[in-house]
Amino acid sequence: MNIISFIDLIGEIFYKEKPDIIKIQNKGLLAVKIAQTFALRIDFLDESKCYELSKLFNHVDQIPAENIDVLIDNYVGEKWLKHFKDFNKESFASASIGQVHEGVLKSGERVAVKIIKGNFKQQFEKDVKSVLQLFKCLIRVYPKLAKVADPVGILNSIRSFTLDEMDLRNELANKKRLYSIWEENKDKVDLSRLKFINIKPDLTTENVMVSDYIEGETFDKLLTENRMPYELLLELFHIHGFYMFGIGIFHGDIHPGNIILQGDDVCFVDCGAIGTVSDRLRKGLFHFMENLSFYEFKQCAYWLNQMSETMLEGARYKKFEEKMLKLYADFENATVSQVSLTKRMMETIKLGVHSGMRFEQGMFPIIKSLMYLDGMVLRCNPKAVLMKDMRVYIEEFNRFM
Repeated sequence: MNIISFIDLIGEIFYKEKPDIIKIQNKGLLAVKIAQTFALRIDFLDESKCYELSKLFNHVDQIPAENIDVLIDNYVGEKWLKHFKDFNKESFASASIGQVHEGVLKSGERVAVKIIKGNFKQQFEKDVKSVLQLFKCLIRVYPKLAKVADPVGILNSIRSFTLDEMDLRNELANKKRLYSIWEENKDKVDLSRLKFINIKPDLTTENVMVSDYIEGETFDKLLTENRMPYELLLELFHIHGFYMFGIGIFHGDIHPGNIILQGDDVCFVDCGAIGTVSDRLRKGLFHFMENLSFYEFKQCAYWLNQMSETMLEGARYKKFEEKMLKLYADFENATVSQVSLTKRMMETIKLGVHSGMRFEQGMFPIIKSLMYLDGMVLRCNPKAVLMKDMRVYIEEFNRFM
């Protein structure tokens, strides 16, 4: 992706009435990942644009599958295929990196087979390098961009997460890691509605993964068809919040295409990327959100300062605190459609940086998670007062502080 192509991508996302997702896909994997990042930003993109961009998550009719015979021949060969009694060569889901097929093992067990669609790595790395050079040029012209928006940090985070997703063995390892946390804490926190797919390690390689076939519907489908219960989203906040605030290790790509409702259970899929944050950031952000839910904005200012690697003192802190209180003057009892949590959090970080704070790069995976969750609430229940509804989980999470 050269500079002209990147500018054209930004035009598709921000200025076209209806983004052309096939055109975006043809620009390569990095373009898809950037567009996916904006798919739930209803706080500053039209809902119709977000709907179109959300098709880049898993809409098979919009994202073509590759020739399955060629992929199997390249990756595993006929010997691997002999484990199957039946294998459907037509994919039932196809996203930016992988496509999924249904199969039946010789044992009669119904399974899902995820296959990497091609060798993306070399071109992806080349595109990242080109965009990185563009960002560095912009930062030389406007140095504050590095501190406020941190485009280099965000791009590096997208790069890291995407490279992890390209090796399906990471999904197996990360699923075990998240499940182990669930096992250790299931008696401390009610995680009974969280389920993980069972992955077959003997049939899983870097490019092919075999797992149980999950009967259910993605959150993306439920949201698109206006069938998502708001209480279910709150339960997702509860589960993901435990991992994020209670442990500091969490699903790194919690977009609605990666969550399946199976009966009454919430099933995490596509755990190829894991988010991690330091204890300092985890605890500081929890206490920030805790006080935000009770509209204790002075305490929010205090905890944001505690998260900073360069803390403000004296008159500098007092000036920051005054600006913080003004920023949140309209937040109390505001619905998610009136005040976006993601947008306000981004404005808060910007204020902190302009005031002299500096935050570790672990902040981006947290903001990304909040962006996805906030975007889902906007699509599901725009009249929700989300932070007030989150209070019920505060005491539970406090046990891990």
